[in-house]
Amino acid sequence: MTAKILIVTGDAAESLEVLYPYQRLREEGYDVHVAAPDRKQLRFVVHDFEPGFDTYTEKPGYTWPADLAFAEVDASQYAALVIPGGRAPEYLRNDPELRKILKSFFDADKPVAQICHGPLLTAAVDGLRGRRVTAYPALEPDMQSAGAAYQDTEVVVDGTLVSSRAWPDHSAWMREFLKVLRAKAPVS
Repeated sequence: MTAKILIVTGDAAESLEVLYPYQRLREEGYDVHVAAPDRKQLRFVVHDFEPGFDTYTEKPGYTWPADLAFAEVDASQYAALVIPGGRAPEYLRNDPELRKILKSFFDADKPVAQICHGPLLTAAVDGLRGRRVTAYPALEPDMQSAGAAYQDTEVVVDGTLVSSRAWPDHSAWMREFLKVLRAKAPVS
């Protein structure tokens, strides 16, 4: 049976941070499902950097269907979790169904890949305390408040938790996550 991987996201997620791991993990042979607050067509965004802006800009991105609503997810059926960034984690961290999903992955020490603003979700379930992580650099104080040791580098691996700063770090992020997956949840 092929190992299943869950991506948790919602509207305003960064397009590349959802679709790159989705396609890369499928290419590797994993069965990948996208879960969101509801089964619907999700609307992603594109974050980019432009001269003269103090922070990233946001533009409309791709749309993508959610395979499952959070309430439909049986976390025990999934070998690993991917948490994309964008603005979605800001509001998703308040979803009680998602918090149950996240907690179950951390309680079982299953592989988790998080990127950009995704660590806001793991912080919401106290999944970062005592760990080393990276995230979008503006989140350094949030990571420290969550009890994590923040490192401004393209990827940080702490046991089964693999984190990256943002989409420019995708190659390093997925390379390290796949090492963890191959050890903990190989494709059968």
